[in-house]
Amino acid sequence: MSDDLVPLAPEEGVDRFLQHREPSVRESTLQNGRTRLAHFLDWCDEQQIDNLNELTGRQLADFVAWRQTDIAPITLQKQLSTIRQACRWWADIDAVDEGLAEKVHAPELPDGAESRDVHLDPERAERALAYFGQYQYASRDHALLALIWRTGMRRGAVRSLDVEDLSPDDHAVRLEHRIDEGTKLKNGESGERWVFLGPKWYQIIEDYAANPNRTQGTDEYGRRPLFTKADGGRPTAQSIYNWLMRALHPCTYASCPHDRTPETCEARGRNSNVAACPSSRSPHAVRRGSITYHLREDTPPETVSERMDVSLEVLYQHYDARTEREKMDVRTDHLPDE
Repeated sequence: MSDDLVPLAPEEGVDRFLQHREPSVRESTLQNGRTRLAHFLDWCDEQQIDNLNELTGRQLADFVAWRQTDIAPITLQKQLSTIRQACRWWADIDAVDEGLAEKVHAPELPDGAESRDVHLDPERAERALAYFGQYQYASRDHALLALIWRTGMRRGAVRSLDVEDLSPDDHAVRLEHRIDEGTKLKNGESGERWVFLGPKWYQIIEDYAANPNRTQGTDEYGRRPLFTKADGGRPTAQSIYNWLMRALHPCTYASCPHDRTPETCEARGRNSNVAACPSSRSPHAVRRGSITYHLREDTPPETVSERMDVSLEVLYQHYDARTEREKMDVRTDHLPDE
């Protein structure tokens, strides 16, 4: 704990945070925040935490474990987003250590936790990629969106990639389960695979890796992450979530369809809730959109299953957002001639 922190009781900290938020958010948003933080206060009371200065990353992990026994994973993610916002603001007023918010880690959503209707549609993906290709070519956001849209990777897999996992001769990337070195794949060693990108898509990733504006560095295991934090280290899964969500806000690459301005929008800015944009799309939604796009383009389901590391049963039940008519059209294309 820093010696520069000023004592602040959890109840007062929550009240101050909500007062700070009140002028810039809707009443429904404020009420949601009040409800979510009430659970945090209950936990603080149970743990006899009477000063926010005392909060540590380990304690916040305990809070996550305590809360996840009562609610669905997707609900937990939303609640932790509010906790993260509060921690950033508390750090600004010297109530908690700087960087504490980044230690609030939400468990990855299990397959199918979101509705299959929530996905990134191809037209929107193309508009965003066209914008980044013209104005922010080979930037972090460009490479991140291109990679997930092209491959349907989970954010944990994206986080695990090192520069050395790029294979220019194959125009592909290699995914490995390296749990002893700080990264893991959802399905362990069975999720290890080579993923083909193709020349155009691979070039974006390769140019990002060589981009002089990209911070280069190593993680605590001496590995060189492909996607890096400001200090060159490996980002958390939450950072990747925030980066992609913000990159896909419509106002990033077009005009806002919700009559908001970046200065007053609750989804923009350093302490913002990136999910507060009605048009926000998570990495999971991009993955779902990518899987559906592959299927609509007549990619065999077995190929999609292996490429995206998802069983056929889960793919059909939770990821396939095609209409019944679209499924029939694909089947028809593979029928023998009369």
